[in-house]
Amino acid sequence: MRLVLGAILLAHSYSWLFGGMEKLAATVTALGLPRWAAPVAAWAELLAGFLLVIGLAARLGALISFLHMLLGVWAHRKEGFLGGYDFPLALATISFALIFFGAGPLSVDSRTRPATGRRK
Repeated sequence: MRLVLGAILLAHSYSWLFGGMEKLAATVTALGLPRWAAPVAAWAELLAGFLLVIGLAARLGALISFLHMLLGVWAHRKEGFLGGYDFPLALATISFALIFFGAGPLSVDSRTRPATGRRK
């Protein structure tokens, strides 16, 4: 889950950072947020994707992704469910699950944190 979510976030943020910032800025300002929030959102999405792909501080990456995707749901709410907020909602749901379940055994997190003894 985290690898797929991270790859989606990386690809999406790349498209914003390298060619789509004006569209993102228009969306952000239409929501009533300041224009400077657009690059902050794009860089946050890139950071979340990176953290999730490598599995380092994955819960933090998932939290950033969750909050970012809630904003995406809000931005696309008027477009309806299908073709509107369905995809950000699905990504928010995956992010929410990863906040609680963590990165899993194949991650940097699992190598750097001692086992709690709860799972075997």
